[in-house]
Amino acid sequence: MVRPVDVSVERVIRASRADVAGFAADMGNAPRWYRNIKSVEWRTDPSTEPGARAAFVAEFMGRRIAYTYEIREHLPGERLVMSTEEGPFPMQTIYEWSDAPKGTHMRLTNRGFPSGFKAVLMPVMALAMRRAMTQDLSQLDKVMRSRP
Repeated sequence: MVRPVDVSVERVIRASRADVAGFAADMGNAPRWYRNIKSVEWRTDPSTEPGARAAFVAEFMGRRIAYTYEIREHLPGERLVMSTEEGPFPMQTIYEWSDAPKGTHMRLTNRGFPSGFKAVLMPVMALAMRRAMTQDLSQLDKVMRSRP
């Protein structure tokens, strides 16, 4: 039986909540702040509305992974939920934003059932995900601070 992977990381991003949420919610911006995402191609008109879809190509743990995310829920400035049922790692990704004294508190959560990976690798995968997600939020902070 494959156990689910559920990893969350948090960081204060030094930019306004509207700016952080607007930028991060746009799937087309993902390669600018996710280190493992190599490309994004819209499958629908670009949007942050439920039903919008974009095809991603990523590299994770030495593997190329292609999948299409669909936005499931979007409360602008508060929460975005997107998911994929494709590939070796059907997954749900959740972004949550709230005000923080020096910017925006963002929580990034990934959960899913990685069927293409052996169960024995789950602890290693969760650790690699946590490390990558922490670096992604750090990169998002750098991108947001470099914007005019």
